[in-house]
Amino acid sequence: MRIGDAAAAAGMTPRALRYYEQQGLVTARRTPSGHRVYDEEDIRRLRVVRELRDAGLTVGDVRAFAHLLRSVPADGVPGLLPQAPGSGACSAAEAVARRRLADLDARIARLSLLRARLAARLGEPEAEVTEPAESGGTGRAGADSGPLFRLETGPAPDGRALRV
Repeated sequence: MRIGDAAAAAGMTPRALRYYEQQGLVTARRTPSGHRVYDEEDIRRLRVVRELRDAGLTVGDVRAFAHLLRSVPADGVPGLLPQAPGSGACSAAEAVARRRLADLDARIARLSLLRARLAARLGEPEAEVTEPAESGGTGRAGADSGPLFRLETGPAPDGRALRV
């Protein structure tokens, strides 16, 4: 099956399929004319990758246990990521998923702190600002959170009014 049909069957775009191929998550065979071709096993593997990505794992996370994707059971991701902690069904995949879950929890905590700080600055009465223990009081939400701004009240040092 050619790339367009394979991508549609896996529920993604041809561009995403090429990206996953570049990342080593699937390997296409080539026709004598150089066209990529995929079989049902490739489609199954791509569906698993898509399902793992939809569950919150990054491409790097999936790449960490890509060697296991060949052996994913017919029921897909539930067999790869067991619901019983420590069951040993796929300890490498479980460890990666648990690290991602911890990272997501930390991001949510940092974003909740930033939201509470902004809400407090806007005078929302239920806004409560508490520092997470691991932040050391910085309250940064991560590299993707943008710059921190400190809002001051009153006139600027040169006497002009501040506009926010």
